[in-house]
Amino acid sequence: MSLLDAPPTSAPRTVARVALGAILVFAGISHLTYAREEFVAQVPDWFPVADDPVVVVSGVVEIGLGAALIAFGRGRIGIGLLAAAFFVAVFPGNIAQYAEHTDAFGLDTDRARFIRLFFQPVLVVWALWSTAAWRDRPSRRPRP
Repeated sequence: MSLLDAPPTSAPRTVARVALGAILVFAGISHLTYAREEFVAQVPDWFPVADDPVVVVSGVVEIGLGAALIAFGRGRIGIGLLAAAFFVAVFPGNIAQYAEHTDAFGLDTDRARFIRLFFQPVLVVWALWSTAAWRDRPSRRPRP
């Protein structure tokens, strides 16, 4: 088995994978349209790239990851690992929103921004579990 030819998973994992994909597509579209200003506000001041291109690129990445989660069940392992890595990569932005007291998406208190920090690891676990990426990843050990 490789990253591109994974066997099917259980129905609950498949439903969770497709749901995560749909959420990512929706979030990506919102990056590019009606919620763009909210996402621009979340880009940390210290990030070395202009805010708007960061929001556009992250939106396109979310749409691509979401569509891939929905459409490519046989490639689910690699896509799950990429989605988990994406969620880890954007986590510093969530920390910056808390540390810099940035209001966005109704997160207008430090408590709300702090509570949000606990949801990013949930997304990482969701990506890994729903795709069985950790369980079914190719082994590096030689087979007897």
